[in-house]
Amino acid sequence: MSDVVWLSRLQFGITIGFHFIFVTVSLGIVWLLFAMETMAWRTAQKAWSRAAVFFGRMFIMTFVFGVVTGMVMEFQFGLNWAAFSNFVGDIFGTPLAAEGLFTFVVESVFIGLYIFGRDRVPKAVHWFSILMVAVGATFSAFWILVANSWMHTPGGYAVKNGRIELSNFLEVVFNESTWVRFFHTVDAVLIAGAFFVAGVSAYLLLGNRDVDLARKTLRLSVVFGLITSVLELFPFGDMSARQVAHTQPTKFAAMESVEKTQKGAGLVLFGIPVEDPPHLIYDVRLPYALSLLASRDPHAEVKGFDQFSRGDLPPFALTFTSFHVMVGLGTYFIGAMAWAVFQLVRGRLWASRWFLWVLVLSIPLPIVACQFGWLTTEVGRQPWIVYGLMRTADAASPNVSAHQVLVSLWSFGILYSVLGVFYVLLMVRDVRRGPQPVNMAKE
Repeated sequence: MSDVVWLSRLQFGITIGFHFIFVTVSLGIVWLLFAMETMAWRTAQKAWSRAAVFFGRMFIMTFVFGVVTGMVMEFQFGLNWAAFSNFVGDIFGTPLAAEGLFTFVVESVFIGLYIFGRDRVPKAVHWFSILMVAVGATFSAFWILVANSWMHTPGGYAVKNGRIELSNFLEVVFNESTWVRFFHTVDAVLIAGAFFVAGVSAYLLLGNRDVDLARKTLRLSVVFGLITSVLELFPFGDMSARQVAHTQPTKFAAMESVEKTQKGAGLVLFGIPVEDPPHLIYDVRLPYALSLLASRDPHAEVKGFDQFSRGDLPPFALTFTSFHVMVGLGTYFIGAMAWAVFQLVRGRLWASRWFLWVLVLSIPLPIVACQFGWLTTEVGRQPWIVYGLMRTADAASPNVSAHQVLVSLWSFGILYSVLGVFYVLLMVRDVRRGPQPVNMAKE
């Protein structure tokens, strides 16, 4: 693979990975923010109103950073990936345009109403504004995932004159992996939102600040977090694994280190990946479990590396490692939230200082899990940029040099480092300052 392709991939990975941090946090928080606003409206308790203002401020800040970093994405398609854009533009532009509509029209309008309408419009109108922000953000994510899912499981197209043309819009939107990827991804960011709110609430309790408010938001977030964490394992994780096994067997073989096609394949519990040739050392497997996971049959055949040419296999070590880090963190999320709810039921959650610190320190872990999940998805698709139709090596802009990409890569790296530090400092400042007094709006 040429230097320009590798550098373009690296740049796109860094920029979209950085942008995805803000998507994860904002979409994760917004539905919990909606729940807080609902409780504030229905109960008229000042603690819920103050909580909504407190977490709403952090949501809005994250949303702004997400919009700014997201603008870079679409420019890269034309600048660094012109061959790809020319090949799939007839299809790819539609979901991106729909996403822009929801982001810049629906979300932006109602965010404005939400920010400036507090204490100025009826409570019902203000409540409806945050509902529409949450719905708009979710639909925005849906259209982005439509575009991404189509690259993994293309459908509804015809190849004419060396380009892909739209033949069936519904088959593009609802391709084989759209719904599975949508539910799996959105639930993952909801887990991130739950841990964010739980961690911040725990921090307030540790400082003995706004105890009534912090208890309310911690109770809400750990119950929400347990539900979403369990759902991520089953049914969403289970559905995702079976879909990948069916539509992208090379990725599935790399994720689970299936070296030889076999029946009754075992599920890896532990192993150290070696890239060339791709295999595990010191591996421990659960007999028949992988076949059961992939096909609901413990004796079903699972395709291995031996069924494919070496040039069609994704990078093994990175795909395998990123997948298992994601799974390991997902297991931790279930355990942590189950323990939190258990302690909540016993009435001991507030006094368990060591576990409150665990929640504080766990704030970034779901974001890390989402990043590794994205790595698994995108690296595991290689060497294809559109699975089975176009290789990544053929997708880069022919008139862009490696030097030009390298310059822009360094520029983005410096800019995003500054933005990242600035964002963290602003968030830490808001958390330390804590919830502020608010006036209760009139009906």
